[in-house]
Amino acid sequence: MYYGEIKNCDIANGIGVRVTLFVSGCTNHCEHCFQPETWDFHYGQPFTEETEETVLRLLEPAYINGLTLLGGEPFEPENQRALLPFLRRVRAERPEKTIWAYSGFTLEELRQEGGHPRCEVTDDVLNLVDVLVDGRFVEAKKDISLRFRGSSNQRIIDLKKTRAAGEVILWDEA
Repeated sequence: MYYGEIKNCDIANGIGVRVTLFVSGCTNHCEHCFQPETWDFHYGQPFTEETEETVLRLLEPAYINGLTLLGGEPFEPENQRALLPFLRRVRAERPEKTIWAYSGFTLEELRQEGGHPRCEVTDDVLNLVDVLVDGRFVEAKKDISLRFRGSSNQRIIDLKKTRAAGEVILWDEA
């Protein structure tokens, strides 16, 4: 897996101050994507063990609320496979931090047997994520007043509550 950028002080992509990893590779190709260069699966630099160590170190300070995964597309199957062991490390070494993930795929698409992007590790990856912002960016539904998303079709899903309830529960800041 490759990544385009790591931000160590991001306040736009989840609650609080976050470390943000922009992975490379995306097949969605949303019109007016804010980072079309990340569609290329080899954009940026390889995600190595040293990269993992850097991100884990950036997550150390108490003022950092957690990790956010963006893209590109974290839920492309090849990215999921690379992210799974890393996310397990984050959970083991930084259990107090939350994990947010952005995906152009909906939760339903991620769960659909036999469909792209579902693969053998999708459920494991989803089980490590606290909040999923799902759905493709749609220019016609763009709304700059929305918090943590670009268009009104996108949902902010509380995956912990969703797993417990067995149905989609939207994230509520309260």
